[in-house]
Amino acid sequence: MDSTAIWLTLRLAVATTTILFVVGLPLAYWLSTARWRGKFLIEALVALPLVLPPTVLGFYILVATGPNSPLGRSYEFVTGKMLPFSFPGILLGSVLFNLPFAVRPFNSAFTGVDRRLVEASWCLGVSRLATFWRIMFPLSWPGILAGLVLTFAHTVGEFGVVLMVGGNIPGVTRTLSISIYDDVQALDYASAGQTALFLVVFSFAVLCVPCLLRRKGWPV
Repeated sequence: MDSTAIWLTLRLAVATTTILFVVGLPLAYWLSTARWRGKFLIEALVALPLVLPPTVLGFYILVATGPNSPLGRSYEFVTGKMLPFSFPGILLGSVLFNLPFAVRPFNSAFTGVDRRLVEASWCLGVSRLATFWRIMFPLSWPGILAGLVLTFAHTVGEFGVVLMVGGNIPGVTRTLSISIYDDVQALDYASAGQTALFLVVFSFAVLCVPCLLRRKGWPV
């Protein structure tokens, strides 16, 4: 197996999961508490990657971050490098593609918290931020953990978005899924089978985490 591709894939999965933990929590909390009538538009936008072909999303990200786009020019001016066909580029694509896999479980977890507990905290003079960390977050943690596990596992198996935005550059954007594709194209089925088996076993092990937590009584 391609050890460089394994390391790159795990690095991408950890970075994506961390970013979506930081960005997804406030977004999910807002979606669970906001009374704005147009909130459904944001919910639909967040869920769009679930139904949108990865190549379509990857194409628009590629156009939006290319050297002729404002974002691409700004990034190149600051770093001297292009955003597409780089690790930051595939990280951006991965974050956007995995957004619903984090935000939707977070939102469901927040929605399931008894609002009376939150309102009681407010009546006692506790700030909204302190209420979130003392009540909302602890009570929602099992659902949040499930979202993080799902995001991590889904990132490990990404293909379409990564290939469109990052191409196939060994050590830079070549993940495990692209490595399997290359091996099949080269008719190296033995190597492709080893890598595919590794992904199956790894993904199964990761998804066992929520199952074990439920067995221990956690409402994941």
